[in-house]
Amino acid sequence: MPQSAAEQVRSAIAQSSFLKSITAAREAHLATNGYRALRAEEIETLTRLHNGAADWAQVLVAPEFNARKVVGCYFSGPARLGVFNEQVEVEIGVSLGSGVYNCDLSGVTIGDHAYVANVNVLANAFIGARAVLSGCGAVLGRGGTNFGNGQALPIAIETGGRETAVYAELTIEIAARIAGDRKDRAGIEAYKAAVADYARAAKCGITIIEAGARVLQTPKVLDVYAGPSAVIDGATWVENATLLSSPEEPTRIDGGAYVKDALLQWGSSVGTLGIVTGSVLCEHSHVERHGKLSHSILGPNSALGGGECTAALCGPFVGFHHQSLLIAALWPEGKGNISYGSNVGSNHTSKAPDQEIWCGEGTMFGLGVNVKYPSNFQRAPYTILASGISALPQAVEMPFSLINMPFERIGGVSPAFNEIYPGWQLSDNYYALRRNEVKYASRNKARRQRFEFELLRPEIIDLVGIARERLLQAAGQTLIRDDAGQPVYTEREVPGLGKNYLKEVPRRAGLEAYTFFIRYYALRGLKRVLGAGASPSKLLQTASADARWEHERKLLAEEFPGADVRILLEELLEAQDHVAQAVQACKAKDDERGVRIIPDYAEAHVPAAQDPVVLDVLRETKTWRDEVEALLRKL
Repeated sequence: MPQSAAEQVRSAIAQSSFLKSITAAREAHLATNGYRALRAEEIETLTRLHNGAADWAQVLVAPEFNARKVVGCYFSGPARLGVFNEQVEVEIGVSLGSGVYNCDLSGVTIGDHAYVANVNVLANAFIGARAVLSGCGAVLGRGGTNFGNGQALPIAIETGGRETAVYAELTIEIAARIAGDRKDRAGIEAYKAAVADYARAAKCGITIIEAGARVLQTPKVLDVYAGPSAVIDGATWVENATLLSSPEEPTRIDGGAYVKDALLQWGSSVGTLGIVTGSVLCEHSHVERHGKLSHSILGPNSALGGGECTAALCGPFVGFHHQSLLIAALWPEGKGNISYGSNVGSNHTSKAPDQEIWCGEGTMFGLGVNVKYPSNFQRAPYTILASGISALPQAVEMPFSLINMPFERIGGVSPAFNEIYPGWQLSDNYYALRRNEVKYASRNKARRQRFEFELLRPEIIDLVGIARERLLQAAGQTLIRDDAGQPVYTEREVPGLGKNYLKEVPRRAGLEAYTFFIRYYALRGLKRVLGAGASPSKLLQTASADARWEHERKLLAEEFPGADVRILLEELLEAQDHVAQAVQACKAKDDERGVRIIPDYAEAHVPAAQDPVVLDVLRETKTWRDEVEALLRKL
């Protein structure tokens, strides 16, 4: 039985290397074992090198301490100093002798071979071995911090209602479970209690800069945990923050960034004047180019550059690459894009203080889109809201759709409605879907969270099946007609259309696309189980313990009643050829249009015949044909 969210937090408390590191740093900071008092000649050397102390007796040093490696410092309180006899890399390609130079210090522990220079105030801090601090204003702990752990973020509703407590090792799956299902009150309270225990375990009175971390040219570094090899370089301000980091996946804050009350996971970064407040950056996520992230959770591999994200839970591979807005959103599946000028944030409706949006997997918000709240696209994965539309509050349940602005006024339909094309991504844009599927899998850097990259998987196919049935049942059920006398449908006839209308030709195209890909999914399943060694004898009639194959097997029985394995494999070959041709035709269409418009388009763009996505599909098709023909010969 899967662990509850609270159980997963408690497992993290027991196993967290982050919490263990805090405990180790606290203990090392208080320890006197392994240190000795300064000798008289060492105090004399230190004094000659322009050092001073309120009380030299409070300065303890490692047995092999070299007094000549401390210059121009004043010790206002206790200090523990390591051995400084090796060089350390302070900038990439630049190494200097370790030691402590031109600093005011109080309540500090500085590890072996660290380089600490020109820090105005360094107080209540543990500095690990080979760490680098240089050119900073104040690096200190203020007596008690959780390093940003334990905050409750107002996910999806700015004024509260889906508050989600956060901790350093939070996953999107756990956050979505807490924010997205408020019915399990007992589970939510247990989770909150577990996170509170995690925050107590992280409680610390010192700033911790772990081994190999670098903190450079930053005016304020307050109550910060910077993990191994983390980098803070030229930031404006970093306060009450956790930077989980490792030599293989260093975390960075640089380029004038402002970070407060934040949790940054491995490989994440904030740079080029980015602003992060009260938020979580999951593995390998990024905020850059004036991007603003507040009270939000940014999923692995997601990037916020030049836009604003507030009170949102974004899953993996969400891109904000230009000036845009996303506010009060629940989007755990991610894999979508917020285009320039998109205003996905009309959450103040005057009827209620705040509203929300639930985005679907792969939702694409086009240029200049305006989305009014509340809205729900979770059951319409991989839907595109075309450039320039204004979308009314609505729930859309037509997967892979295109929602475009209306091109004619239709009697009986609100002029505020847009036009919807169900399944358009499958029928007319499969090249883009295939490209994204490959792109996300190849670019994934997250090591601690797992994601589904397969487009045609059971839960999505089930949504496609429901949408297909609704399109089918609507035939002949409307009295509304367009200028050509053809039927026009609204949500009255087709549940799940939202505040959009549907014409007859797109309805039939959607039916055809949904049907083809339901069948294609199931036929692929047959090939998979046969390729894994399953016997074809009674394979279609015999129930299986394999849940995925059971799903595919039942669809085969419904879509191809009475067909045997041979017929189905031949159907798969035809379907795969169709997919390959569709992908190639989609790219070729762009090529043809580009050549008509841009004089040297062909010289600057890879043609369809050489495109990596097209070539990959063609290779797959050839391989599948060989494999299927081999299976057919065995029948």
